[in-house]
Amino acid sequence: MHGTAATASLSSAFLPFQGFRGSLDSTFRLQWRKPKKAHRTLITAQIELKPPPYSLNSLEPHMSREILEYHWGKHHRGYVENLNRQIVGTELDGMTLEDIIIASYNKGDFLPSFNNAAQVWNHEFFWESMKPGGGGKPSGDLLYLIERDFGSYEKFVEEFKSAALTQFGSGWAWLAYKANRLDVGNAVNPCPSEEDKKLVVVKSPNAVNPLVWDYSPLLTIDVWEHAYYLDYQNRRADYISVFMDKLVNWEAVSYRLEIAKSLAAGREREEERRRIEEDEDRMADSEAIEMYLDSESEDSETD
Repeated sequence: MHGTAATASLSSAFLPFQGFRGSLDSTFRLQWRKPKKAHRTLITAQIELKPPPYSLNSLEPHMSREILEYHWGKHHRGYVENLNRQIVGTELDGMTLEDIIIASYNKGDFLPSFNNAAQVWNHEFFWESMKPGGGGKPSGDLLYLIERDFGSYEKFVEEFKSAALTQFGSGWAWLAYKANRLDVGNAVNPCPSEEDKKLVVVKSPNAVNPLVWDYSPLLTIDVWEHAYYLDYQNRRADYISVFMDKLVNWEAVSYRLEIAKSLAAGREREEERRRIEEDEDRMADSEAIEMYLDSESEDSETD
């Protein structure tokens, strides 16, 4: 069953952030309302439970079928079901998953649906960060940027492992593309502006992910204990090493990077277009004022 369903086309979680400001105005402020009471059969919210893009035994012996059945089949499923119950009948019903995350993050003052929405997205992204026969070393532009921004591939791996290992309690470690210096309405960027257009390693607690910082996530590892305990018990370091050496889908990460760069370039073009329009408007206003003043001067001379 899983072999057929899991080979479906890549889901939206495979892609980096799609541009929240395009679908919600930057001045948007969500007023949370409790969902209307409804019979269970009337629930209309339809965030789907997407399977991993491989059969549940495909990652063995590095990640067991048992842990995927437990992690995907119970934890991920639970986040989806809880989210659908939370958003039905609210302003969030019908939004994309990414938009729900940004709106419910609410500048760090989480609305009730944030944790479930973010965890749904995080898990879809995590499954697609792995593949059977993964690991090894990336190539192409991804490897070039890793070596440029971290000094070497080995130093990147060391930093990524450290972030995953030192995330206290539950959370995630990420490789992300920090694209631009545009103002971020949701949160203060955790990295300074001189690190724009660079790859960064960050870690986040609980359900938080880099979308809320306006970053494009490229790779993640789940360090919630339920992600590895059945296979590795309390040996988080072993789990992280196996993930990097045997499971990472570098083709997926490279694809996400290309999309992130394309989206960033599009945003820059849009910002430049707006800047030019604003300059032209100011110039037109200035010329109109000058013409008005010249006309007033001529009328005075005539009188």
